[in-house]
Amino acid sequence: MSARAFVELSAPAVQGLSPDAVAVLPVGSIEQHGPHLPLVTDLVIAQTLARDAVAAYGDRYDLWLLPPLAYSKSNEHAGTPGTLWLSAATLTAVLDDLGRSLAATPVRRLVFLNGHGGNSALLQVCARDLRLAYGLRTFVMHPSVPPDQGGASTAEELGMGIHGGIGETSVLLHLRPDLVDMAKARRNVPEHLAGFRHVRFGGPVAFGWLSGDFGTDGTIGDPTLATAEHGRRHYEAMLATAGEALGEIARFDPSPPA
Repeated sequence: MSARAFVELSAPAVQGLSPDAVAVLPVGSIEQHGPHLPLVTDLVIAQTLARDAVAAYGDRYDLWLLPPLAYSKSNEHAGTPGTLWLSAATLTAVLDDLGRSLAATPVRRLVFLNGHGGNSALLQVCARDLRLAYGLRTFVMHPSVPPDQGGASTAEELGMGIHGGIGETSVLLHLRPDLVDMAKARRNVPEHLAGFRHVRFGGPVAFGWLSGDFGTDGTIGDPTLATAEHGRRHYEAMLATAGEALGEIARFDPSPPA
């Protein structure tokens, strides 16, 4: 297991945790990522970053790593064999059960470290519901903000590198090069959408989409430009940012000072 693994504690040790402790739950997905990346891409990134962040910053901020949630809401890729997904209702119920269970311990801070953009809106809803139902302080963070939610995407991808493109492919080349087949990487950027000002990825008007809508092989981006060195730099930046974010989470209180 990893440093500061919650599940390696005994029940009495859990009962002795501080209310200021922070439980970190990596949330991934099992879904297609084009022909060049594995189904486990999002889980690898979320789980590895959570493990490394807790190892690096856990003693400073009292972080505890929960086992990852591999399956999540990825039905935008349901039309591709290999995608294993949960409905919104099922994932909501699972997270409610986990939140209720955690609330039976002294821990009062729960972070969803989400590696799959398709989960984001639902996780934000669940975070608020858990806050209301169990009094937990809940947070949703990402390894990096997805481009379809306003995060950065390279000019080469026209702001649309949201799935299996330069970023994800580079990070996998750094973390798990054995799982990447660059011979199958192809540029698939929906350039016909680049002229839309409002209805676009990360724009003011969101739209429901399925991966097959874009007429691609499942990739939405340009993995041909990915490199392991870019992935290393990107991952190191993600880890540093995660450390800063977790430091703020550990002391965050929205209530006005007394």
